[in-house]
Amino acid sequence: MRILDASAFIHEYHTDDETASIPLVKEELTGEHAFRFDALEGAGMYVHIPGQGTVDKVLRAAGETGDRDVLSETDTRLIAAAFELDATLVTDDYAMQNVAERLNVGVEVIAQDGIAEQRSWKFQCQGCGREFDENKERCPICGMELTRKNPA
Repeated sequence: MRILDASAFIHEYHTDDETASIPLVKEELTGEHAFRFDALEGAGMYVHIPGQGTVDKVLRAAGETGDRDVLSETDTRLIAAAFELDATLVTDDYAMQNVAERLNVGVEVIAQDGIAEQRSWKFQCQGCGREFDENKERCPICGMELTRKNPA
């Protein structure tokens, strides 16, 4: 089974496998892309609403990788749906790919290269330069903002 992100509808993704998506994806689509969602749903695409426990698990994993602040609610729920349905997530979003990999959810990319490796982001203070494993609103040392930093 394939769980479809908005990019699958935008790029006219086709598969012979069963497909599923979530209601929030339809809300992101407009025009012909929204019609594609409706057409696939009419042809048997399953619309899944993941449980809150699984959503919480995805949020914890996103916190561990440092992607929590860049994932939308739609992104989080798509990953949760793929996890619950033991399906492959179809997306071009790098943060979603990173979190999906942390949860051992398979990913298929459409129009872009997929991630080369799973990452756990670091956060660096803009003032004192200290690095932290978790994102905080402000540096606990000097009070300046933190920015996400590639650990490589």
